[in-house]
Amino acid sequence: MYLGSVGSSSQAGREDLNPVVLYPWRQRSSGGLSRVKRDWIIPPIRVLENSKQVPENLVQIKSDKIFTGEVIYKLEGPGVDQDPKDLFEIDDKTGWIRSMIPLDREKNRSFTLKAFALSPSGERLENPSTIEIVVLDQNDNRPNFSQKEFSGSVSEFSVPGTSVMSVTATDADDPTTDNAILSYSIIGQESIPPLRINKTMFGINNETGAIYTRDVGLDWEVVKGFRLTLQVADMSGMGLISLANAVIHVTDINNNPPQFAPDLYTMSAVENKVDFVIGWVNATDNDEPGTGNWETKYTIAKGNPSRNFAIRTDPVTNEGILSVVKALDYETQEVYTLTLTVENVNPLSIKAPKDPVSSATVVVTVVNENEAPRFNKDPIEIVVLESVDPGTLLASNIAYDPDNAKLKYDILRDPEGWLIINHETGEIAARKPFDVRSPHVKNNIYNAVIRVTDTDAGGISTTASLVITLRETNDFFPQLFPQMGTVCSESGRETSGLFLSAVDEDLPPHAEPFTFQLQDINVSANWTIIQVNETHAVLRPLVELEIGEYAVTVLVTDSGTPSLGAYAQVNVTVCLCGKDGECKTEAAAIFGTRVGVSFIALLVIMASIALLLLLLLLAVAVGNCRRHHMKKGEGLLVGESDEDIRDNVLNYDEQGGGEEDEVRQHNMLQLAENSYLVTSSGKQPLRKDYPDNLPSPSYPRKPPADPTDIEDFINDGLEAADHDPNVPPYDTALIYDYESDGSLAGSLSSIASASSDGDQDYDYLNDWGPRFKKLANMYDPR
Repeated sequence: MYLGSVGSSSQAGREDLNPVVLYPWRQRSSGGLSRVKRDWIIPPIRVLENSKQVPENLVQIKSDKIFTGEVIYKLEGPGVDQDPKDLFEIDDKTGWIRSMIPLDREKNRSFTLKAFALSPSGERLENPSTIEIVVLDQNDNRPNFSQKEFSGSVSEFSVPGTSVMSVTATDADDPTTDNAILSYSIIGQESIPPLRINKTMFGINNETGAIYTRDVGLDWEVVKGFRLTLQVADMSGMGLISLANAVIHVTDINNNPPQFAPDLYTMSAVENKVDFVIGWVNATDNDEPGTGNWETKYTIAKGNPSRNFAIRTDPVTNEGILSVVKALDYETQEVYTLTLTVENVNPLSIKAPKDPVSSATVVVTVVNENEAPRFNKDPIEIVVLESVDPGTLLASNIAYDPDNAKLKYDILRDPEGWLIINHETGEIAARKPFDVRSPHVKNNIYNAVIRVTDTDAGGISTTASLVITLRETNDFFPQLFPQMGTVCSESGRETSGLFLSAVDEDLPPHAEPFTFQLQDINVSANWTIIQVNETHAVLRPLVELEIGEYAVTVLVTDSGTPSLGAYAQVNVTVCLCGKDGECKTEAAAIFGTRVGVSFIALLVIMASIALLLLLLLLAVAVGNCRRHHMKKGEGLLVGESDEDIRDNVLNYDEQGGGEEDEVRQHNMLQLAENSYLVTSSGKQPLRKDYPDNLPSPSYPRKPPADPTDIEDFINDGLEAADHDPNVPPYDTALIYDYESDGSLAGSLSSIASASSDGDQDYDYLNDWGPRFKKLANMYDPR
């Protein structure tokens, strides 16, 4: 093992920094018996930054082994072959390490490199060794403030030592050296506005940069702020320096209470008006405008018990705006004296003077004007019975005039004319009873409009609504429907009975529920009435009654107070019913009864026989009349020829009309009957002007004895049909159908079929009345 050669004089001159020769691969012996390889701790190589002597030899490395061949030295790491490259190099033969350019500690504080000892063939002769190069700092960086201008604030009247703000600065040099030790100072002070304060008001901690107050006398009303010039220097204040500014604002505190100027105001206000301004009041405040220390709030402390006045603050001018929010009345009070106080929005500071709250007096004079009359109530509400007596007083003392003027009353709207008013006193009375069923009454309420006018100049008017609530009275009797009908004679039938209903023109609670009663004791023995619901009942026989007509008296009573009742006679026809509960025909009743023919059925049979005999006699009489007219050339159907309408027909004498005459007579009668008696297999509409189940009237069955009586015969039949509830209405189109087979009346076309129309004389058709007018016109030869 051996040491390298001594370096040059330049290295010798720096023995205090680094050793001249390094043996990074040196080995030590232990006790002289054996050799143990150990790593030496190699001290770092120190290099000053910003050195101008480049390239510069830093240190030489050697191996202490003896090699037979040449040794080549190599260097690797940051600053050599890694970024930042080309800062260092090594002489591969001598092992000298050199710096190639000036170093900058602020960019690279140290470098860690690897040294190699190689054979010419590249074989490692030694293990790699680590070499560290440290760059030594120089004071080549000025300290810098973090801001060019700092801003802070301090309240006025702050005591000395009050912290205001802190400033900071930095230095890029090595913080472990004096090059980075900073010192702060204030080198200038200027008041805002200038020259207001000349003494030094602020100090700064030279180590921390904290600014604080040094003296008293900060008053916002005098000075608004300060501009300071700051300095920072490294090397504990002896090195490089930098400057900056600091602006300190003096903030206002609420140390000035507002004051009224002036403290007496006079205003006027017109009565009966609201929400209008009557004046402004002013208060001054020396604190900073636009802040809560300057903004004021006004209060009406006295003289406003009814809350007629209100005051608010104008946010721009800080003035108080006084207004009327509730109508004033000249007749009640002519002058108001108000006491106002004023305060700041923010509370006063403890440093403010202890003066009382400022106040002002406002005298408000009320201006009188002609006022409109006033109703005591609007609307005027009245509750009255609908059956009130005419002349009944409904309302009085309804209005008054604030100016005590004479009033005139009238009614503007009374659609039914139910009211009357005294034009001088305003008393409202009923002209006539009310009617709750009037179209102008809605939900039992009748509305009218009353007007009152003063008699002063101008005649100001006021209107009010009159709302009359009508109470229903029981003034209508209930009515019973229907008053006729049919029931089955069998009392045991469940369907036997006549349904009755009641109606009442009164409104609840004076109408339903109704009560149905039978008043006659004798009737109650045969009949009973059963309540179905509030408006309906069933009249039903208790025993099996004979077929016929019965009159039953029913009492129907409403639920009014007091209740009203009405008697109604119900005409009930008792009949035999089939299985379907409908009344049978007379023939079916006769043959279907199990107890024989009743007296009424017998009368019907006898009347039918008599009617047939009467018709037979009428036919004979008509035949005789015809033969009498034919002898005079005025027969019913006579041709111009002497021969009869049939070749083989002979003229009969006075004793008989012959077969042909009877046939013709029968045809004419049948035509007359068919003009109003029509049978139909279709279902005809029902009549609605008659109750259901009423019996049909008797139709005329007596044939006319003379052709001139056919008109009366037909009119009687039509009148009976018009009043028949069981046939379609008279103005309903009938549905015709095939009647039946075996009619005794032949076709009308057979009449005088052997003769032409010109051979016949149809003038006699004009004698049959207006019903046959159209038929006569059809055969008129003209």
